[in-house]
Amino acid sequence: MRNKLIVLFCCLVALIQAQVEKIEPPFWWSNMQNPELQILCYGKNIAKYNVEIDGVVIKDVVKTENPNYLFITIDTKGIETSAVSIDFKENNNVVFSHPYQFIERKDKSAERKGFDSSDVMYLIMPDRFANGDPDNDSHKDTVEKVDRSNPGGRHGGDIQGIINQLDYLNDLGVTALWSTPLLEDDEPVYSYHTYAQSDLYKIDPRYGTNQDYKRLASEMHKLDMKLIMDYVTNHWGSKHWMIKDLPTKDWIHQWPEGFRRSNYRMTTQFDNNASQIDSEGCMNGWFDTTMPDMNQSNPLMLTYITQNAIWWIEYADLDGLRVDTYSYNDKKGIAKWTKAIMDEYPYFNIVGEVWMHDQAQISYWQKDSKIGAIDNYNSYLPSVMDFTLHDAITVLFNEDENSWDKGMIRAYNNFANDFLYPDINNILLFLGNHDTNRINEIYQGDINKYKMAMTLLLTTRGIPQIYYGDEIGIFGNKDEKGDGDIRKDFPGG
Repeated sequence: MRNKLIVLFCCLVALIQAQVEKIEPPFWWSNMQNPELQILCYGKNIAKYNVEIDGVVIKDVVKTENPNYLFITIDTKGIETSAVSIDFKENNNVVFSHPYQFIERKDKSAERKGFDSSDVMYLIMPDRFANGDPDNDSHKDTVEKVDRSNPGGRHGGDIQGIINQLDYLNDLGVTALWSTPLLEDDEPVYSYHTYAQSDLYKIDPRYGTNQDYKRLASEMHKLDMKLIMDYVTNHWGSKHWMIKDLPTKDWIHQWPEGFRRSNYRMTTQFDNNASQIDSEGCMNGWFDTTMPDMNQSNPLMLTYITQNAIWWIEYADLDGLRVDTYSYNDKKGIAKWTKAIMDEYPYFNIVGEVWMHDQAQISYWQKDSKIGAIDNYNSYLPSVMDFTLHDAITVLFNEDENSWDKGMIRAYNNFANDFLYPDINNILLFLGNHDTNRINEIYQGDINKYKMAMTLLLTTRGIPQIYYGDEIGIFGNKDEKGDGDIRKDFPGG
């Protein structure tokens, strides 16, 4: 009898797996601030079924033009920690069911405090920092394999390597860690930067597991350090399972010719004189052939990435987000995304990459900007990156002549425009990052110039960020040798 039951159970599991390939989010928490939850169900022709969840109020069920998707919106208010059953029915009969778990939130989760100007942030590219587990350098489930001889290949760094070096970071004075993305990127080449993600709920197995990422946060918190996730809202990777089978045609921005690269004209987001062609070319153009541009004006897609970000904050116990290419998103959509996260975590922090070269244009994107208010826009984004100070620092210590517009006057002129920012202490300062030439390259290893630049970084207003390896003099020039040159392996890592 027991063997028959085991066989029956296995058959039932197989049936469920055949009908439901994905449920996302994979689980959720009780007592969240926003009680609405959108559950994505994916499977062959799954839209032909009706859905019931015993004891749960279903507010909406959306069936798209792709019959392989169902989007179920439920009201989680009052749902205690428990498992419920999502029943898929045909002709009033349950054809198959799928369990869904609600778990208890960490105590005072909503009150978590994000990074701020009391912190020193350290930016790493995990593939190039430290290899703590050589067994995962290559993985059977991902295409690109390790090749340390290739500057643009995978080199083997991972989450365990970061954990192994936390004492080094603590001794250095680091209190917050920003890692470039760790989610799965299954592109066949250049997957090490991980900005073309193929699964938003899965750590890339060459870095480790979801549990490893959670453990990293836990180990950092023991040292009073904060973990910041690099989140990508603007684009996914071409190998993402949803890109291969789009829920809706407008889930991504599509072009008649198939591919059109962004024109990068971010000023069109607020320029009253901008042409519609230029605006669409910036916001809807793709960053690369491998990076489809996501449509944040699609409400299903916007809810998906909002819940995904909250899922990672809650699951891994994160302390902040850095958002890649923030100003290339649909600006109304990304404001809703940001506000939803900050409403859930009022003391959290999110810094957006707004790579512009004018303080007025950058400050437009900070929460409660008076410049943004001119066209009734509020991004709700707490922090932006000070690219104009970076521009100044990369030249000013090479200018020795006494001049009205050179040398330290460049820094002074930058600070003179601080009044444009609604919260000047909540902006991110840096000498360099994974997209810029190394500061030691710019100053040709002059230790005195490096000390002056670092002193300015660490003593002025805002949140200082150090790029891994700058503290030991790593050189790098991407203009002459490519991105791999500014993303070298940390020695001994």
